[in-house]
Amino acid sequence: MVYLTLGGAILAEVLGTTAMKYSDGFSKLWPSVLTALGYLVAFALLAQTLKSMAVGTAYAIWAGAGTAAIAAIGIVFIGESVTAAKIIGIVLVIAGVVVLNLGGIH
Repeated sequence: MVYLTLGGAILAEVLGTTAMKYSDGFSKLWPSVLTALGYLVAFALLAQTLKSMAVGTAYAIWAGAGTAAIAAIGIVFIGESVTAAKIIGIVLVIAGVVVLNLGGIH
């Protein structure tokens, strides 16, 4: 159940960040509202996750998965450029989260 809650926190953060892109510096109402709502839900679910998961593990998964997902969304849906450096960076973020979960943080 804790991973489901953490997954919800990641999804909410990714949705909030994506909406922020479309808020035009918080000058458009609905994307701005979605940004605030996404982050509110993300932090609420992350707080629930921290009741039963180590903070280092939870934050590494939350931040790493969110970073990788936003980078992929930028490339696939928003038309950001694809470079070898970006792909390597995404792979390294994911690898870092995996290494931390295999024994670096408990």
